[in-house]
Amino acid sequence: MLCVVAAGAQSEALAITGIVLVVLGGWAVSLCLHEFGHAIVAYRGGDTSVAQKGYLTLDFRRYTDVGYSFVLPLIILLIGGIPLPGGAVWINHWAIRSRAWRSAMSVAGPAMNLLLGIVLTALVITVSMPLVLAAALSALALFQVIAFVLNILPIPGLDGYGALEPYLPASAQRLGQQVRPWAPLVLLGLILFVPGVSSAFFSGALSLFGAVGGDTALASTGYSALFFWR
Repeated sequence: MLCVVAAGAQSEALAITGIVLVVLGGWAVSLCLHEFGHAIVAYRGGDTSVAQKGYLTLDFRRYTDVGYSFVLPLIILLIGGIPLPGGAVWINHWAIRSRAWRSAMSVAGPAMNLLLGIVLTALVITVSMPLVLAAALSALALFQVIAFVLNILPIPGLDGYGALEPYLPASAQRLGQQVRPWAPLVLLGLILFVPGVSSAFFSGALSLFGAVGGDTALASTGYSALFFWR
């Protein structure tokens, strides 16, 4: 397992600790960038209140609910291995000038995750680094890709649905509002506990990860190190 990448006198325990810190720290930063993506597009689309609220500062203290936006996603990541971005910024949808801008605002968050995944895989490919660091960055990149695939699904409460919502009839929008609080939890339960759903979801995410240049072997090593107690 990790002993393959732990070089020289570096102990496996130290390597695991380093990978855990890199992945969890990187994921916390990516949560900020995900919400920043939403906020900057909302700002350009007409909602200037996001600047007044401090959402454009990348300061996590400015976000609406630190517990829901940071602590809960990290807990879900550690327990279930699912990188679920938490809702963090309040957007004044009525201030955004068009349906196209509202859709773009919703897509901007998961698009940021995908961009981060691509950047991280490019770093692993192009920059010479210790294999332990490469494993950590590959695992972090995989989580970014998984977060993109998960959050782009057209499920109420997720950004994929938010991109479609402005174009839906009023009746469909009302239904979406009703199921929004629990629909993502149902989806999460299906992914975690229904083997067919889980395999299809992760197969799609791994295919996209490979398509952007990700090294699945390195990512698997980093993933195993993050969940070393299993």
